[in-house]
Amino acid sequence: MDTIVLGEVEITRVVELPAKGRARDYVFPDVPVEHWQEHRDWLAPDFLDPAADEVPMMIQTWLVRSEGRTILIDTGVGNDRERPAMPSFHRLHTHYLEELAAADVHPPDVDTVICTHIHSDHVGWNTCLTPEGEWRPTFPNARYVLSRADFDYWNPANGHRTRSGPRMANVFEDSVAPVHQAGRTVLWEGDHYEIDGRLRIEHAPGHTPGSSVVWLRSGTDRAVFAGDLLHSPLQIVEPDDCPSFDEDESRARRSRRRVLGEAADRGAVLFPAHFPGPGAAEVRRVGDRFAVKEWAAWG
Repeated sequence: MDTIVLGEVEITRVVELPAKGRARDYVFPDVPVEHWQEHRDWLAPDFLDPAADEVPMMIQTWLVRSEGRTILIDTGVGNDRERPAMPSFHRLHTHYLEELAAADVHPPDVDTVICTHIHSDHVGWNTCLTPEGEWRPTFPNARYVLSRADFDYWNPANGHRTRSGPRMANVFEDSVAPVHQAGRTVLWEGDHYEIDGRLRIEHAPGHTPGSSVVWLRSGTDRAVFAGDLLHSPLQIVEPDDCPSFDEDESRARRSRRRVLGEAADRGAVLFPAHFPGPGAAEVRRVGDRFAVKEWAAWG
């Protein structure tokens, strides 16, 4: 299992669904094909399948162990979900909890769940289905930290018109509302929220109104868990390129440039949610854009 140590913090990559190709013109319909052609030599094969014209993406979460605490950043798709508009997420039966167990973590051990945003592939294992057909918190001792902006935006009672539309059907009801009703949520507001002395959530809107990144500081090491700020390393070198999933592309571009700049300036390891292959990287500035400085060295 992929693990990296930064300062006194251990980070483990927990994969729910391995890399699968998504049609390039579905994920990035407005990105010029020339951008992919220009960078195909280093994007292929991990991040681009030129023959199939697909962008490989993973569903993975980050397990952070720090000072005796056990923290999950995002929780994947989950099992038994009704996702008719998203066939690849519909009624899944994955082995995510077994993957966690392989890292010697069981549901009662998790004390904090941080959702970088509310989308179906980031909140799914917040809950699990009981034999009685009820959704209950998967991690009974955890506080679930979510942004108030996303909570309100995706709550169907508020009637927001969203770009994601049918893709978000049932997500709030089966993966968010049950943990809130169980009294397990912390809904943060404003520009940032401190988890502890090492972890800090910062608002990075655009992909969704409440999208955030999670900054880690331990000793001289830095990292940023970027959620869906990026869906492909192409967006490191072309930070204005947006996927079809961003609710507000203009805000997403600004957030992406800001966080990439901060990561470059701080020498932080960047952990996006869906990068396959090496999965994480340090970045550097190149004029008004960025480049991969070094891919993460997993132990």
